[in-house]
Amino acid sequence: QVQLVESGGGLVQPGGSLRLSCAVSGSIFGIRTMAWYRQAPGKQRELVAKITNGGATNYADSVKGRFTISRDSGENTVYLQMNSLKHEDTADYYCNARVKVFNTWGDYWGQGTQVTVSS
Repeated sequence: QVQLVESGGGLVQPGGSLRLSCAVSGSIFGIRTMAWYRQAPGKQRELVAKITNGGATNYADSVKGRFTISRDSGENTVYLQMNSLKHEDTADYYCNARVKVFNTWGDYWGQGTQVTVSS
């Protein structure tokens, strides 16, 4: 069994910053790509950023230059530093990880953390 637990969401003013964290725990035999997705009300879930186990990163155009994804492989944790937040960044943010449990790779999701950007 694998658990992804996010933290760090909340209410922030436009231009402000937040740091999201996601800790992966359980019967883990390996982790490949870790990622953050978000889903705004009435919209589809979209990829925000992802990072491979080699450290390569990829970002949605809408967050490039403002968000930074990083990971602590020793702690099985992924972070999302969000700066210069805008109203349109308001969404539920979900952590995703490609995890090996015994001999099987699978995609796992966190429960989501809400980010609200409002003055």
